[in-house]
Amino acid sequence: MDYVIDYDVGDRKRRGGINEDSVAVSVFEQGHRDGLQRGTDDDAAADVGPRSTETGAAMGDAGRASSASGTESSRQGDDGGSRADAEETADSANRSAAVVALADGAGGHDAGDVASYIATTVICEELADVAVRATRGDGDAFGVDVPDRLGPKVPDDGEIRAAVEDAIVTAHREIVRYTTEADTVAHTTVVAGLWLDGQFHYGWVGDSRAYLVNGAAGRIERLTKDHSVVEELHDSGAIDDVEAQVHPRGNEITRAIGGAAEADPDSATVSVDTRSVPVYAEDVLLVTSDGLIDAQTDAHDLYNRYVDAGRDERVGQQVWDAVVTDDELRELVLQGDDLATVASDLIAMANERGGYDNLSTILAKDSALDATPPGLDSRAIDPPHVSERETVIIPDDS
Repeated sequence: MDYVIDYDVGDRKRRGGINEDSVAVSVFEQGHRDGLQRGTDDDAAADVGPRSTETGAAMGDAGRASSASGTESSRQGDDGGSRADAEETADSANRSAAVVALADGAGGHDAGDVASYIATTVICEELADVAVRATRGDGDAFGVDVPDRLGPKVPDDGEIRAAVEDAIVTAHREIVRYTTEADTVAHTTVVAGLWLDGQFHYGWVGDSRAYLVNGAAGRIERLTKDHSVVEELHDSGAIDDVEAQVHPRGNEITRAIGGAAEADPDSATVSVDTRSVPVYAEDVLLVTSDGLIDAQTDAHDLYNRYVDAGRDERVGQQVWDAVVTDDELRELVLQGDDLATVASDLIAMANERGGYDNLSTILAKDSALDATPPGLDSRAIDPPHVSERETVIIPDDS
């Protein structure tokens, strides 16, 4: 399995802001006998030598951070940081499981950076054990006959989704515990999941996103649906696709983890959406904070121009040309030579469009998985359109 993380404070905040995003990846990679024969032939798998994978974790800071990759080989990047330049070979048959977590601390609140840090570290701590136990319990993948009584029970998809939800709720409670002790306010969005045995099991709260970009089908599929005011307006038909890209309320999210000091850290809970989707050898998982999508600093002016023009189609096209779209994400991922290049290109594009906010990415792929089947079924959730300014929390009264 290969992965890269990259993050940036964003051009607008470069001289006077901090990065409130946090990203973390924990990988368990096992090689045994001829390996797991998915996406390779026997001869190719037998030729694969020993290989190990580092576990990468990083938290955003006030400047540009370099990529970290799930490979041993790295070099010094132009900015002096570590930049991976080796990726897993196409015939690797190692069996991989991974936990990914990305959180975007709520800007303008007392401790959004602390909230995102707690979220990613707690979630990885909670789910890493699940990944290892699930892998250990499935000896059949390597043709190893271990009696059921000697190994842990392999959890089904529903149990893994429940574990993801529990991990996010645990992170929520730990943030609330921090706010109680520090007498402050701390909120963050989060996307987190387990990449396990050809499936991605994930959950999210807020407006950070996950995508799958499939090279065989040449398409991008959004896996998450924003918990935001703009998403609700768009779903109800109150605004159109163009307005949703640059709406003035694009900074308002309806759900986040964390809270204020008055909450009880032992019983606090949050509603977590979860899903499971299959992943294939040609897939690239992209997890990102909204700073990548909502980079346009002139969003308010673009919105007024479009509405004042009576939602004229030509003005709408000017909006599409100015903002970062899912199609552009797809093209950058599909055209990139390697994950590190893709990550850098994504951040460069967002900064060229304005770099309005902190932006973070996780990219991952596994060439040992099954090949994409013909007529790939859609794995996308209903695609939202949202833009971001300084985050405002809108409480859920339900």
